[in-house]
Amino acid sequence: MNPSPSAPIAPSFAPDQALALGRRTLAIEAAAVAALEARLDASFVAAVGCILDSPGRVIVSGMGKSGHIARKIAATMASTGTPAYFVHPGEASHGDLGMITRDDVLLALSNSGESEELLRIVPAVKRQGARLIAMTGAPGSTLAREADIHLDAGVAQEACPLNLAPTASTTAALALGDALAVALLNARGFGPEDFARSHPGGSLGRRLLTHVRDVMRERSRVPCVSRDTLIGDAIVAMSRGGLGLVAVTDQDDRPQGIFTDGDLRRAFERQLDLHTARIGAVMHPAPHAIHPEKLAVEAVEMMERLRINALLVTDRDGRLVGALNMHDLFTAKVI
Repeated sequence: MNPSPSAPIAPSFAPDQALALGRRTLAIEAAAVAALEARLDASFVAAVGCILDSPGRVIVSGMGKSGHIARKIAATMASTGTPAYFVHPGEASHGDLGMITRDDVLLALSNSGESEELLRIVPAVKRQGARLIAMTGAPGSTLAREADIHLDAGVAQEACPLNLAPTASTTAALALGDALAVALLNARGFGPEDFARSHPGGSLGRRLLTHVRDVMRERSRVPCVSRDTLIGDAIVAMSRGGLGLVAVTDQDDRPQGIFTDGDLRRAFERQLDLHTARIGAVMHPAPHAIHPEKLAVEAVEMMERLRINALLVTDRDGRLVGALNMHDLFTAKVI
């Protein structure tokens, strides 16, 4: 977005320099993340095993910028099958330490490994019997030495021109946290359905948790006629139903056919006498149907493949229990 004409621009602003620094930042951070790959070793495997073997949760903690990264790592783990939450180390010293039990694993983040707030709670955590995994940029630091497992997230330099502001180091820690979460996800056999259950408000949740029964019109709302019904009467029933179809059923409520808006247009083209012709002569016999326990996305796939706009819903005995159309699926945000 272009700056407002009234917005002041710093006198030292140089577009070429800004672009060069932006590219340099991305290059440094990309290199920092790439360097982690070669350093992943048995400690990483041990960290994954430690968390998997723990009967408790993963408590992620860190101060300052490391704290922001710790929050994101906890959120990623929690949403991918590993119970986790963030505890602020400063608050832990004032009562929140009671949230950590001997069954938990503490994942502590500190680039220097000398964060005073974290080091203050380490003795209490270890006294409780909880395991400590440290993620630092300094393998010789106090936190690294105190940890049961140390993960090296060190970087050659920060992207900040002053080599001071946490930039490449926080990116590396975030990437290493993602690597842990993904390895845990895979080890737990966490799949799309599990992800959907922890994200019920997202589009994936809607697609994987919504069943046909959740979006269909119930049987009482589906217009039905017998095959001997006059086309004119069937049209009236279809109009009242608001589904764009009328189901043709037998005496046991099993569908024998379906008549849709498209069939009505074709009936007009054939110049049929709507007052004398029977619906059985113009309906689609053996209509396509779906079971109410199927996923709504399966109904979408079926309708798109068959190039139809509506489906009847039948139970295992073939009896009509409902119907749905594309509008219902749009309304449910399945599409």
